[in-house]
Amino acid sequence: MYIVCMDMEGIVTPEIWIEFAEKTGIPEFTRTTRDEPDYDVLMKYRMDLLDKHGYGLKEIQDVIATMEPLPGAKEFLDELRSFCQVVILSDTFTQFAMPLMEKLGYPTLMCNEITVFDESCGEKEGMISGYKLRTNEEGGTKLSAVRALQSTGYDTIAIGDSFNDLAMIRASKSGFLFRSTEEIIAANPDLPALETYEELMAAIKAIV
Repeated sequence: MYIVCMDMEGIVTPEIWIEFAEKTGIPEFTRTTRDEPDYDVLMKYRMDLLDKHGYGLKEIQDVIATMEPLPGAKEFLDELRSFCQVVILSDTFTQFAMPLMEKLGYPTLMCNEITVFDESCGEKEGMISGYKLRTNEEGGTKLSAVRALQSTGYDTIAIGDSFNDLAMIRASKSGFLFRSTEEIIAANPDLPALETYEELMAAIKAIV
């Protein structure tokens, strides 16, 4: 039995932080897991930027409310879910992802949680105070989810585009880079690199 495990941002939705960078006019927010392999380093960088510019959860959610899934993403997921189990594994946060999941027909999502300062914190109320990962296991939350699914008898097919997707791709029975960067593709020449949903669907169907 197969289950498809895919990243969210860049695969079926735009990159939330890139969209936020464009809406705020602050290019430093464009840095993502495609650029920084260490997620803790990346999130500290983002939180420092948010604090510097006075942005909190509400401002991020206001931007997310204007976003749509990538063109063709819902149709791709609908067809894929008609013959195969699918789970989206993301290092984003529930508070960010759910509006986009609604637009995708609520596929199964495993992601993280952010924490915010409450009203007792005065002017910091609503600012992001930290985040909680699903697990702190070596290799990250995506790899731990893939291993857990494999322990229940599934063969996994993993799809991603960033540094933090490589571990789950390599741990899976099959895996693909999708619309990844030239740097990541060049550093992983053994991994199939695809660019369209049609190519990806055909590759998955050839396996399952």
